[in-house]
Amino acid sequence: MTTPTHRRSWSGPAPRIVAGLISGTSADGIAACLVKITEKRSTLDVRQLAFVNRPYPGEMRKFILANSLPGTGSVDVVCTLNALIGVCFADAVVAVAKKARVPLSRIDLIGSHGQTVHHIPNPEPFFGMKVRSTLQIGDPSVIAQRTGITTVGDFRPADLAADGQGAPLVPYLDYLLFRSKSESRMLLNLGGIANFTVLPKRCTVDDVRGLDTGPANMVIDALSNLLYREPFDRNGLHAAAGKVVPELLAWMMSHPYFRQSLPKTTGREQFGSMFVEELLRRAGSAAPDDLLATATECTALSVYNQYVRYFRRSFPIDAVLVSGGGAHNLHLVRRLQAHFGPVPVRTMKHPGFSSDAKEAVLFAILARETVLGRTSNVPRVTGATRSVLLGKICVP
Repeated sequence: MTTPTHRRSWSGPAPRIVAGLISGTSADGIAACLVKITEKRSTLDVRQLAFVNRPYPGEMRKFILANSLPGTGSVDVVCTLNALIGVCFADAVVAVAKKARVPLSRIDLIGSHGQTVHHIPNPEPFFGMKVRSTLQIGDPSVIAQRTGITTVGDFRPADLAADGQGAPLVPYLDYLLFRSKSESRMLLNLGGIANFTVLPKRCTVDDVRGLDTGPANMVIDALSNLLYREPFDRNGLHAAAGKVVPELLAWMMSHPYFRQSLPKTTGREQFGSMFVEELLRRAGSAAPDDLLATATECTALSVYNQYVRYFRRSFPIDAVLVSGGGAHNLHLVRRLQAHFGPVPVRTMKHPGFSSDAKEAVLFAILARETVLGRTSNVPRVTGATRSVLLGKICVP
């Protein structure tokens, strides 16, 4: 690869063309979005120039997941994966720039979430101290050196260091781009894990609320792969053909995370392979379609129950706007509508970018805020004691 050597200084105009990168908790590939950002009177105009979703090559996804669980990974493998995933993320920048027909030399900045391999948001005792921790790999230094573009990465640890959960981070984008003077909204993202942001109409950033609700696609995708050798339940067809198994749903909904007090965040550590293995053990002779129906119902019901438990009384909503891979699961969306009705559930729409690109756009915006010296966590959501600058800046 030919590496450009251009560098930018932010003593002048703010970065305008920014690439955002993320691979979610399901490790199903890298989402890369190239956007043009224009700021007008403290509001952002964001325009998507190109979006790509690049699966990890070969068996790499399975290898990442296998090395993301306690007792199955090793320090040498995680060390190597940290660099290797950085290479994959850099290649994704090259691909999205090519699709947009934008030379790398014109890209001002990259924001990369990386690939989460472990997340421990609550204080754990260790050698007489208590610490919160998280690990996203895909070294931003590798991305910066291979592309020649200043890269901001490792966004979550600063919030954790300020006694926050390190997640969710998307409420900052939701507040900037989706708050309304006339409508109270829930912005629901259905990735591997589901999270939502509540935006009361005419809200300030201090009015914003949100949390991780539990599994979205994580359990559904795992079952689809194990039972049908399919990466996901396309359009929710298997789930729609099945029937919910009440005792299995009751077991899933009894998970202690759903009763945990705010703030809270979750991931593969609680709803990953061990959870799926126990679900299958309890399933007995249940039909595969019934298992998919039950897992899908768990996602829809947990989103609704978490809203009712924590926010409905103080923050009634007028609409639910859905984004992420789960927005394509028609059966899941129907089940959400059944729970939230008469509040409408509709696909998130923004004039500047697609619903699928939202999380990648988030990290483009967060990177821009960081190099401009602006804090971008939302302490009322993450539980941090203060607003902090997120991420580490790597200069080529």
